[in-house]
Amino acid sequence: MKIEDFDKRLAERVLLADGAMGSMLYEIAGPQRSFEELNATEAEAVFRVHKTYLEAGARLIETNSFGANRLKLAPLGLADRVVEFNHRAVKIAREAREAASTDVLIAGSIGPLGAARQVRRLDPAEVFDVFREQAAALEERGVDLFLLETFADLEDLSTAIAAIRSFSRLPIVAQLTFSEEGTAFDGALPADAARRLAALPIQAVGANCTIGPQRILPVARELAAAAKLPVSAMPNAGFPKRVGDRVVYPKSSPEYFAQFAREAASVGVRILGGCCGTTPEHIAAMAGALRELETRPRSIPADAIGIAVDDSLSAPVENGAARRPSLAEREPESRLWRKMNQGQFVVSVEIDPPKGTSLDRIFDQVARLVESGRVDAIDINSGTLARVGMDALLVAGSLEARGVETIPHLTTRDMNIIGLQATLLGAWSVSGVRNVLAITGDPPSLGDHPETSGVYEIDSIGLVQVLARLNQGADWAGKELGGRTNFTIGVALNPAADDLDEEIRRFRAKIEAGAHFAMTQPLFGPAQWQKFLDRFGAKPPVPILAGVWPLTSYRQALRLNNEVPGIVIPREILKELETAGNAARDCGFAVARRVLDWARAEFAGAYLIPPFKRYEEVLDLLV
Repeated sequence: MKIEDFDKRLAERVLLADGAMGSMLYEIAGPQRSFEELNATEAEAVFRVHKTYLEAGARLIETNSFGANRLKLAPLGLADRVVEFNHRAVKIAREAREAASTDVLIAGSIGPLGAARQVRRLDPAEVFDVFREQAAALEERGVDLFLLETFADLEDLSTAIAAIRSFSRLPIVAQLTFSEEGTAFDGALPADAARRLAALPIQAVGANCTIGPQRILPVARELAAAAKLPVSAMPNAGFPKRVGDRVVYPKSSPEYFAQFAREAASVGVRILGGCCGTTPEHIAAMAGALRELETRPRSIPADAIGIAVDDSLSAPVENGAARRPSLAEREPESRLWRKMNQGQFVVSVEIDPPKGTSLDRIFDQVARLVESGRVDAIDINSGTLARVGMDALLVAGSLEARGVETIPHLTTRDMNIIGLQATLLGAWSVSGVRNVLAITGDPPSLGDHPETSGVYEIDSIGLVQVLARLNQGADWAGKELGGRTNFTIGVALNPAADDLDEEIRRFRAKIEAGAHFAMTQPLFGPAQWQKFLDRFGAKPPVPILAGVWPLTSYRQALRLNNEVPGIVIPREILKELETAGNAARDCGFAVARRVLDWARAEFAGAYLIPPFKRYEEVLDLLV
């Protein structure tokens, strides 16, 4: 379809799109690992959904291809079927159009990259290629336009637009999803987003998903006022809830959506439709409302219909300042941070939380360490090797209550973004935790419950971003909090990584995200660190705590070197331990003392790993 023809169609009348696809397919086909896979396995089910929406009055249908990109399909083992699923999605939609009695447009549906975008930092070129691959498959099979929907931030949406425009001249409708507060995921206000998107080669800008009719109306009004482009609006049926293994949406009445259609048209919306939870009944009601407006065009005041429009999102805000969290940077307030910045060499001892319910042994041994006057903090493992133990942040809180400074480790394996933020807020306010080491965490396949799956919505880089936002008084979605944390944010660093370039890339990304200090994997000599520095090209810009592990036997060293990810023991150290025979423990401690002496001149501090959880033995290194 030519862009000028699409523009003309929107100028002549409001274009009614379809509603939800996934929830309809669930009703027909039941739960699926991928609804896009149904294009190949149950095409008739997809056809019936299209046909039902067309019969309800939709004049634009979206292909069943929202998640049919390489990164979303890869975890399912379907990455090589991107072209197939997208081709079939268009084929089914075209068959439905051929069976319709009126003119219908087919929009190639493209969604964001999902969890894959958060689990690892993606190269912009890779993101571009993923979107281009999907869009090219959709255009090749014959879509009339592209509908980019449910994008949470402008960066990805802009990349998707660029990927399409690298080869296509079809119309593009670009839709963001907005929060209850009326901001996009990256904090952008509707007016700001509209102005930025209007500068790109698109034909319409809009909002869909997340919020219902009542909250999407003021967003649409702001978009229309700022974009000077046609606006689309496709709200959810309302707030979902989980029932068993299903996500269920409220039974919003068709009449409610008819009222929404009237008001949306009056504020300038030119493409109307529905998102999650909406049905053909909602679309039919909206079709009736639009027919009524075409025969009796008039503007209906908001207070004359049943939707109580909240105008708070449309109130003028100078530079958006009232809704944006303060980004003022502050120095962390922990004692550990102050010591590092005063040039003191800090020492931490690593402990593992108990597997049971008793903390008595931990309290007793930590007390001995602290009373020695040679230990500044206790860092606490979190589910190392994916084995169950008491939560590190809770153990940290119990030690903080006894006056012991802690560095609990926090992984992204076990909680989603909501849970991570809630836990961190509690750790700050209730438990008095002031330092956190952000790590991705070992996969469940390593541990006691290999049948479980990790969450991994974000990786350690994303967790640093979460912590930095909490420090700024905002949550991950950009919403202001009632106060802010001031964590000292630590990250892991492996100077002996197999892929040192990737390790350095991630380390730089962690620093850019807001890390304050780093803790290395155990080092066994200067050579490992020097190799890292040579490749890094400069002294790291944040304080570093070196890992020091006193080995106790040759067999232990051999196992660590060969079986534990991230541990690399130089060949000469292995030879020393082998030669030492029964004196291997003394040899291992002597090596650790050499490393610690060297670290005092090279690093801001060290963390010591007690052999076999005998915490008091590390004091032998500090004589």
